[in-house]
Amino acid sequence: MKDLNLYGWIALIIVLVGGINLGLMGLLNTDIIMSIFGALLGRLIFIVVGVAAGYLCYLIYLEKMKKTP
Repeated sequence: MKDLNLYGWIALIIVLVGGINLGLMGLLNTDIIMSIFGALLGRLIFIVVGVAAGYLCYLIYLEKMKKTP
């Protein structure tokens, strides 16, 4: 996964932000995304985080299939 394209880097950044938000939710019981963007836009951002995570899983799958003989 060293050679990510632009979409891969964007997905990685989105997943990292989502992970930090989930960590803060578990640690401090505060949802930064919902408090900044509101309920509707916050839900859309969580959907985007889920899609980005799925895309990264797809990239990992493709990378694994390249190495398998």
